[in-house]
Amino acid sequence: MNVKDFYYDLPQELIAQDPLEDRSSSRLLVLDKQSGELKDEIFRNITDYLKPGDCLVINNTKVIPARLFGTREGTGATIELLLLKRRENDIWETLVKPGKKAKVGTRIVFGDGILTGEILEVVEDGNRLIQFSYEGIFEEILDRLGQMPLPPYITHTLQDKNRYQTVYAKYDGSAAAPTAGLHFTPELLDAIRAKGIKIAEVTLHVGLGTFRPVKVENVLDHHMHSEYYEVTAEAAKLICETKQAGGRVIAVGTTSCRTLESAAGTDGTITAKNGWTDIFIYPGYSFKVIDALITNFHLPESTLVMLVSALAGREHIMDAYAHAVEEKYRFFSFGDAMFIN
Repeated sequence: MNVKDFYYDLPQELIAQDPLEDRSSSRLLVLDKQSGELKDEIFRNITDYLKPGDCLVINNTKVIPARLFGTREGTGATIELLLLKRRENDIWETLVKPGKKAKVGTRIVFGDGILTGEILEVVEDGNRLIQFSYEGIFEEILDRLGQMPLPPYITHTLQDKNRYQTVYAKYDGSAAAPTAGLHFTPELLDAIRAKGIKIAEVTLHVGLGTFRPVKVENVLDHHMHSEYYEVTAEAAKLICETKQAGGRVIAVGTTSCRTLESAAGTDGTITAKNGWTDIFIYPGYSFKVIDALITNFHLPESTLVMLVSALAGREHIMDAYAHAVEEKYRFFSFGDAMFIN
């Protein structure tokens, strides 16, 4: 399976730079995964495509202001840090730029010294393990000093950092937002519940692995980075009851999808579970749990395009993306959505 099979041409101007004022007013492309039929919609009308007895599964992770700018002790050189994964005792795995200035033993000062870090080790992919030192509460310091880690294709400054959070974000831990969830408002969620649709919450702390480009020609040679997930007993019960009653399990976002597929037993049964997953879903994969997916439009040749191609078929996805480009849909994190059912 060649990575080029998942390429499509995207005009730069279709990359959404800012969120819409009303989250639920984005466009929605509805794709029938069996026939390939497409329908243009508005996101708030998603209720028309959900049925009583369905279960919507949302990822309640919260993005932390994970981008930090500091200076190298001794030289004053600027160093940029992206917090990826919390280890133990205030040790974090980080992405450091520029890497050549970040040798083991390097000390970095942030915010006039209220936070300092020392590089302990260089790990996989050149990431650095950094030991932080500070007085007080780390999360409060991070809130003061950190910036939201917007993807590199977004060049505009985000005016309201809550717009890179879902309205149901609860648990700190992500380096990127589960962007399919950005379209929901409290009112839309209320309307969904009122229609008799269950909502189950799972957690997957989104790392950079999901978004790293596939640098190998053969898709099967690509390795995903691991991300922490949790499925509670309450969520597992809702999902199992839905399945037993013949309802559909609809994942909101590829992160919710990967969480469910990681937590499921071989027979598709979900139980309470937590741990690390590096699941890589590409065409040929047999889905154990999810029946449908709400998702955004993803980067060409990305693992996320491969995931949606596994669900709907590569040709249907490529046709849908060509339609979205032609109709000038907005792409990526702050862009429009797609419902694959």
